[in-house]
Amino acid sequence: MSAARRASREAHRRWRKGYELAPGETELQGHETRDRRLTIPRLIQRYFPRLASLRGQLIIPYVVLTLLTAMVGTFVVTRLVTSSFRERFVNQLYEASRVGADGVVRRERAQLTNLRLMTFTSGMPEALSAGDEPAVKALLAPMAFNNQAEAVIAVDARGREVLSLTLQEGKNTYAETTGSDLSSEPVVANAISGRTDPAGDKYIGILKTAYGSYLFTGGPVRTDTGELVGAILVGTRLERLADDLKAESLADVAFISPDGELITTTLAAPDEGFGAMLLGPGQAQGLTSTITREFELSKHLYQAAYSPWQVRGQTLGILAAILPSNFVVASEATSRTTFSAIFAFATVAVMFVGFLLAQSIARPILRLRKMAQAVAAGDLDQSSGFQRPDEIGDLAQAFDVMTERLQARTAEAERLYAEAVERNRQLAEMYERLQATQRQLVQSEKLAAVGQLAAGIVHDVKNPLGVIKGMAEELIEDSPNGSAEGEAFRLIRDNATRANAIVTDLLMFARQSEPKMVRRDLRETIEGALRLTDYLLRKGKVRIERALPEAAVMLTYDPQQIQQVLINLFQNAVQAMPDGGELAVGLKMIDHTAVIKVQDTGCGIAAEFLPRIFEPFFTTKSEGQGTGMGLAVTYGIVSRHGGHIEVESVVGSGSTFTIRLPELPPEAVQVKEPVE
Repeated sequence: MSAARRASREAHRRWRKGYELAPGETELQGHETRDRRLTIPRLIQRYFPRLASLRGQLIIPYVVLTLLTAMVGTFVVTRLVTSSFRERFVNQLYEASRVGADGVVRRERAQLTNLRLMTFTSGMPEALSAGDEPAVKALLAPMAFNNQAEAVIAVDARGREVLSLTLQEGKNTYAETTGSDLSSEPVVANAISGRTDPAGDKYIGILKTAYGSYLFTGGPVRTDTGELVGAILVGTRLERLADDLKAESLADVAFISPDGELITTTLAAPDEGFGAMLLGPGQAQGLTSTITREFELSKHLYQAAYSPWQVRGQTLGILAAILPSNFVVASEATSRTTFSAIFAFATVAVMFVGFLLAQSIARPILRLRKMAQAVAAGDLDQSSGFQRPDEIGDLAQAFDVMTERLQARTAEAERLYAEAVERNRQLAEMYERLQATQRQLVQSEKLAAVGQLAAGIVHDVKNPLGVIKGMAEELIEDSPNGSAEGEAFRLIRDNATRANAIVTDLLMFARQSEPKMVRRDLRETIEGALRLTDYLLRKGKVRIERALPEAAVMLTYDPQQIQQVLINLFQNAVQAMPDGGELAVGLKMIDHTAVIKVQDTGCGIAAEFLPRIFEPFFTTKSEGQGTGMGLAVTYGIVSRHGGHIEVESVVGSGSTFTIRLPELPPEAVQVKEPVE
C-alpha cells in the first residue's frame, strides 16, 4: 500500500474517532483530549444511554411532536371548521338576498314588457279616452291571459278605474272591477301626471286590492298627438312573488314596508307573530346597504339579511332573505366533538405506529452498519461531516462514497434526460410549425387558383346574367298578373339574381386587395363589428358575452378587412343558432400576437367537413343561406395580414374560431397613422 493511501486511511480513521492527533501526541493522550471536549450529545450518551440510542432518538421526539401536533391541530381545525360553517352560512344568506333582489328586477322587467305591449296596442288610447269598458276589455283580456299577467288595471286621465282584471287564485279566469277612484294611489298619480324621472315615464309601486297586495308597474297611455288619456298598470301578487323568490334563492323571503311593517312572508301565517324579525321604522327607513340580524321565531333561530328593496331607482321597502341558523350551532358543536375524537384516536394510532416503525428501523440499521463498514473498507477520502454518537453516524460514514458517486451519476442522468426532453419538445414544435406552414401553402395555392379562374370568367358571366335579369323583368311587366308565364319569368329573374350574387362574391374574392395597414386599437374594430350586426344578433335571439381587455390593444392591420372577417364569423354564428344561443367574443395579447376567439353554441360542424370549410364554394348551410365564399375570403384576409385562423367544433355543442394576428406585419409595409 502506498504512503499516500495509508495517510488517507489514517486521516479517515482519526475523523471517525472525533479528534485529530497533534504531532508527537499518543493515542492515549488523544482520548484524554477528546474526553475533555465533551459535547451535549456525548453527555447524554454518558448519563442517559437509552435516550442517546437510536430507538430513544426515534421514539421520544416522535411522541412529543405527535402530541403537540395533535393538540394544535385539534384547536386549529375545529376553529377553522366552525368559522367555515359560519362563513358559508353568511355567504349563502348574502347570495340569497342578491338572488331575491335580482328576481324582483326580472319580474319588474317582465311587467314593463307587458305594459309597453298594452299601452301601444292599437285602439287603446281611443278606448280609454271614451271610457269604453267593453273595448278596453277586448284589448286587454287576451294580452293579459297570453302573457300570464296576474293583474291589469286601466284608468282614465282622472285616475278613475275603467277596468281591472285580477287573476283568480288557482283558476285561469280574471275577476273584473270598475269605477274605483285610484287617483290618490302614488303609482297611479305618477302615471297620469305626465311627468318623467331619470328612469322614464314608467313608475312602480305597491297597491293593496281586495285580492291582496300587488307590485304594479304603471305607465301613461297617449294618443298619436301626444295627449295623455289614461294609464295602464300591470302587477304581480306579492305572495306569489315571494314564493317564486323562495324557490330561486332557496331561502325564505319577507317584504317589509318602509315603516317597518310586514307586507308578506313565506315563513308562516302572519298571526304567528313576527315582532322579533321586523326592524324599527327609523332603522327601516335609514337602511342603505345589506345588514344581517338574528332572531327567534317559534323557538327556532333564524338569521336574515335585510337589503333595500329598490326597483327603477325607487325604494319600496326592505327585502329580507331568511335562513334557519339552528343547524349552524348544532354543526359547530358536532364538528368540535367529532374532530376532537378523530384527533385523539389519530394521535394514539400514530404513536403506536411510530413505536412499531422505530423498532422496525433500528434493527435493520444495526445490521446494515456491519455491511456498510465492509463495503467502505477501501480508499475513502471523502466524509459526510455528519457526526453522531449513534448507529446512524456509523452508517452515514460507510455510505459516503457510494452516496456521492450515486448523486453524481444521477445528476448526470437527469441532465441528459432534461436535454433529451428539451430536444424532443423543440422537434415537436418544429414539426407542428412545419405542418401548419404546409397546410397554409396548400390552402393559399387553392385560393390563388380559384382567384385566377374567377378573374378570367366573372366579367363574361355577369353581362349575360344582367341581360337575362333585364329581359325577365320586361317579360314580367308584359305578363298578366297571376299567369303561369309571369311566375316562370319571376323564377328566371330570381335565379338570375341569385347567380349574379354568387358571381359578385366570386369577383370580390378574386379582387381581394392588399390590406391598408394602419395602427389602430383592435378592440374598437371588434366593437364596430358587433354594432353593425347588433340587429341581426337581436333578431336571432343571440346573447353576447364579451371578454375584451380594458386597455387598448394596438395593432398594425387593415380595420375594414378585419371588420369584414368578424362580420362574416358573426353572421355564420347566427345562422348556426336558428333557435338563439350565446356568442362569446374574446380578445387577448400573447407574445406580441393578438388572439381573437369567436365561440357560438350552435349546431357545430362535422369533423369530416372541417378540413374543407375554408375552400371556395364549400358550405354546410342549407340552400339559399350562403355561397360558400365567406370563410374563403376570411382566410385570405387573415393570411395577407401574416396571421392564421383555426376552427374547433363539436356537433351539437358549437364552434370556436381562433384568429391570430401579429402585432406588426411580417413584411415591411407603409403604415399610416390614424387621423385624429
